Amino acid sequence: MCIVTLLPLWLIIHRLESVNLKKVHSQAKILGTIVTVGGAMLMTLIKGARVDLPWTEGVQAATTSAAAQDPVKGAIMLAIGCISWAGFVILQTITLKSYPAELSLTALICMMGTIEGSVLAIGMEWGNPSAWAIGLDTKLLAAAYSGVICSGMSYYIQGVVLKTKGPVFVTAFSPLCMVLVAIMGSIFLSEVLYMGRILGAIVIVMGLYMVLWGKSKDQQPGSGNDKVADLPTASAVAAAAAASSANDEKTEDDVHFVSLEVART
Repeated sequence: MCIVTLLPLWLIIHRLESVNLKKVHSQAKILGTIVTVGGAMLMTLIKGARVDLPWTEGVQAATTSAAAQDPVKGAIMLAIGCISWAGFVILQTITLKSYPAELSLTALICMMGTIEGSVLAIGMEWGNPSAWAIGLDTKLLAAAYSGVICSGMSYYIQGVVLKTKGPVFVTAFSPLCMVLVAIMGSIFLSEVLYMGRILGAIVIVMGLYMVLWGKSKDQQPGSGNDKVADLPTASAVAAAAAASSANDEKTEDDVHFVSLEVART
């Protein structure tokens, strides 16, 4: 949720995104960002009435112990994560301008992540050899899925979209993950849905549409519209043809006059 709010500010500071408050499409991007954040907060904070679906009827809602939670530390860690992710997207955007090789950049990112993660894991799990045990279970599946799909493929696709659409287009879909998690959690894990989550999901989709609409209306230099505007019109072509014909006739008259003068002399 924070990435959608922080990234546009960072992009404006780094001059990677232009905002003109007098333009409707810029207003739509700003308003869409606010609406998207509001929808995410609605999904998180508002519970509302329970919505029973055929596969969740009779399922008891999961309860967590309040004693095991630390909201302050959690909020700080989430803020650090959002700021770091926003910085990563901006850094990837800047890097792709000077190094436009998405696949090689993805390999370098994954390699550095592997080195840093290994050093951190060794430091955190020092003296605990059972943490390094590999078994054919869901832990191995989760690690493989995270490495191949969430890191390898997603970074590559993200790089391609960053080059063609820009960072705002990429990060605008971040709150949509909450919607997909709520839907898939209800279907595959039989998690109970509440009215607050459904209303928040609808608000998120509305805000996402506003951001994408405003982004599509941005006039980029060298776009197709500028090229069409430079093309000559039919009237201009006709005027140029008439002027060329008049110049040809004038040239023939001048040549004929010069020939007569030469003959007289």
